[in-house]
Amino acid sequence: MRWMIGMGLLLATCGAGTTASAAEKPLTLPLWPVLPPGDSAPSGEEKDFSKPGEGLVAGRPLIRLGNVSKPIMAVFRPAKDKDTGTAVVIAPGGGYSILAWDLEGEEVAAWLNTLGVTGIVLKYRVPDHPKDGAHVRPLQDAQRAVSLVRSKAKEWGIDPERIGVLGFSAGGHLAASTLTNSDRRAYEPADEADRASCRPNFGVLIYPAYLTNKEGTALAPEIRVAKDTPPVFFAHASNDPISSENSVQMYLALKRAGVAAELHIYPTGGHGYGLRPTEETVTTWPQRCADWLKRQGLLSVKREAGSVKP
Repeated sequence: MRWMIGMGLLLATCGAGTTASAAEKPLTLPLWPVLPPGDSAPSGEEKDFSKPGEGLVAGRPLIRLGNVSKPIMAVFRPAKDKDTGTAVVIAPGGGYSILAWDLEGEEVAAWLNTLGVTGIVLKYRVPDHPKDGAHVRPLQDAQRAVSLVRSKAKEWGIDPERIGVLGFSAGGHLAASTLTNSDRRAYEPADEADRASCRPNFGVLIYPAYLTNKEGTALAPEIRVAKDTPPVFFAHASNDPISSENSVQMYLALKRAGVAAELHIYPTGGHGYGLRPTEETVTTWPQRCADWLKRQGLLSVKREAGSVKP
């Protein structure tokens, strides 16, 4: 099973800090009650497109999952005695062509588990279908995931006002789009779950892509920062081929709108490292992010589940 391979890599990364529950098989749920909106025939069989020995990160391989036509959520719960009631929907990157499933998904969920946070890895539809509008189907999947998690908050012991999104690269763009477009759902409500808000309560964007125009001088039109945009944490390397201007421009827009945000720009580190530690300082971003989550009050003992309306 591919999830077992990903978790094996994760355990090597996180060591003794990984909770027992993070090593268990996750709860997996289909996102949609029947077919996703705008559903069409898949471009091929869903599979790992990685090639042996190629594209290693921190000396190890990763799963590059492609041809995803059946979106799901994989829910990784923290140990009960550590559970804060906070949950995060995780959007792996991959250029809207594939999903870096373990590197930027399962491994991140297990790290969140060590903080007492439920990690929910989103398997959104890839490759993208621009004829429907750029990145529309992934945004539909992400908005649906937030609503679905919030609809199950009481059942899962999650605080409905502590549901965030975390994305890497293209997944960072997807997370940013989800943070800034909750006022206009990208699909018609599918069932009762869509009565719950699709607005995240906070966001974490790690080397996000596609947030600016080609010149890097302004935000892309779909990144609609406003005064009610949730707070955001950013981490990026200056020598990333996906320019750190993506993070800088959104941070500045948040600052102008009066939204709390924290930006970390590191001198080197490149792109696509996930949270696998190397000699690069940029790979210390998980510690900085954990500090930020704590300051936001998201790592404290959970409130009574279901006691706060979304």
